[in-house]
Amino acid sequence: MHVLATAGHVDHGKSALVRALTGIEPDRWEEEHRRGLTIDLGYAWTTLPSGEQVAFVDVPGHQRFIGNMLAGLGPAPAVVFVVAADEGWRQQSGEHLAAVDALGLRHGLLVVTRSDLAEPGPVLADARTRLAASSLGQCEAVAVSARTGAGLPELRQALDRLVAGLPDPVTAARVRLWVDRSFTIRGSGTVVTGTLGEGTIAVGDELEVTGQGVGGQRVRVRGLQSLELPHESVAAVARVAVNLRGVGTAEVARGAALLTPDAWRPTAVADVRLGTDPRELPSHAMLHVGTAAHEVRVRPLGGDTARLVLSSPLPLRAGDRAILRDPGAQRVVSGVLVLDVDPPPLRRRGAGARRGAELAGATGAADLAVEVRRRGAMTVGDARALGVAIDVATGGIPGSVRRQGDWLVDREVWQGWGAALRDALERRTREQPLDPTLTLEAARLAAGVPDRGLVPAVARDAGLEVEGGRVGLPGVTASLGQAEEGLRRLEERLAQSPFAAPERPDLEAAGLGPKEVAAAVRTGRLLRLPGDVLLLPSGPAEAMRVLAGLSQPFTTSEARQALATTRRVVVPLLEHLDGRGWTRRLDASHREVVR
Repeated sequence: MHVLATAGHVDHGKSALVRALTGIEPDRWEEEHRRGLTIDLGYAWTTLPSGEQVAFVDVPGHQRFIGNMLAGLGPAPAVVFVVAADEGWRQQSGEHLAAVDALGLRHGLLVVTRSDLAEPGPVLADARTRLAASSLGQCEAVAVSARTGAGLPELRQALDRLVAGLPDPVTAARVRLWVDRSFTIRGSGTVVTGTLGEGTIAVGDELEVTGQGVGGQRVRVRGLQSLELPHESVAAVARVAVNLRGVGTAEVARGAALLTPDAWRPTAVADVRLGTDPRELPSHAMLHVGTAAHEVRVRPLGGDTARLVLSSPLPLRAGDRAILRDPGAQRVVSGVLVLDVDPPPLRRRGAGARRGAELAGATGAADLAVEVRRRGAMTVGDARALGVAIDVATGGIPGSVRRQGDWLVDREVWQGWGAALRDALERRTREQPLDPTLTLEAARLAAGVPDRGLVPAVARDAGLEVEGGRVGLPGVTASLGQAEEGLRRLEERLAQSPFAAPERPDLEAAGLGPKEVAAAVRTGRLLRLPGDVLLLPSGPAEAMRVLAGLSQPFTTSEARQALATTRRVVVPLLEHLDGRGWTRRLDASHREVVR
């Protein structure tokens, strides 16, 4: 399916044209029929000679309903621009073309209607010249009469050529469906409609709702329709009606959006490029994007760039097109190209001008290298939420970026982390020789790494050692200083009597305080069991050789006598052997060696 919006001055025959093409009445409200003009958005569809289906979003032409017009025009990929032969170019013709141009629409068709009432040639020539100066450029033009049917076959052929030139839809993209209608159907509940520009929605999908006063609420797709027919799934581009479970109509009114969960980061601040000098704009304006309309504060940055501060967050991405409107004058004041939806704060004097200079060459296409360089590091999910147009799962990572798990890191920043970690370890070695290593968390904090899971790779790339959840300089171990001799004598004693664990007076006499003992345990020179029982690391294996020679099963007392030790030592030692699976406790008094 292809979706086209109409545009043009009030009462120039847009709705009549759609009705003649489709046989469907696009004006839905009684007041529209009574007054003879379109007030809200209308919808109709037909099949073209080629077999392609096309849906029309019929927008109001009256100036008082410009907000409704922009809601219909915003999500549409192409436009049918209508001018009446008997009236020619009028005020709202210019307003609508300004909106089309501001949105950067490049695909369109000019239709001169009511050709049965006046010679269409002069109006057609004038309108083509005006459209050629806009983003539409040189587009095809057709003269028709909805009343007599003249020109309608040629129009259908021209529509076929128009839709054939539209870009291929991206059906695997994340979903962002701007809601243009919300209503309740008895027995079904809440139904919303909109133009699905990218992605695919299926029955059973979970989606996220964002809008005025709503953020992050999850809903389930109960049913789907497109062109009034039920579907299990609908892929872009399409007009779609979505039956939702778990939300009321007030929470998904026009301007809300249905999103792929966790794939978007709604923002209240965006840096943009404007179609006019930001200094000439009012400080407050209405931003129209998709079907949403939000008040924004405009802060000029430099050149044609500005920062928009929104009244509430919106799911924007770099490259989005939008419109700024002066709510007092009811007119379009500027087109908007979104450049950055996660801009840096402007805290220092002159920061705005510097930011403007940074954005001078920005195109609206999110550049992964630029985004990562500015932040130092970001997750793959954050990159996708910014709209980076690459599939990071299959490669395509620029050379300046290193991917490590779920993280994307600027290579210079990566090297800086390694240098900072080495500096921290050298300082630690000088200041705390008994404990010259850092835990992974301490290393993360010291180097400024955002995720502890990155630390081992950072350390190894910097030539550092990672062992037992700690990071250290290569070849550097705890230095006991004067206590080294005391530890050596204790090791000799335990080598002679493996289970004669030292008491506190023995340690004090050897010059081994808590820090020295901890260093010896950390470096693997001593094994600490519960109750501060200290043995050589070989002690458990020595015990097994003795216990294996006992009659099985054996008691704790028999083990104590065989090992020539005390109950203080044998109880935690046996529990340690149980924990390693070397012995098995049978009851309160007996154990056996596991064969």
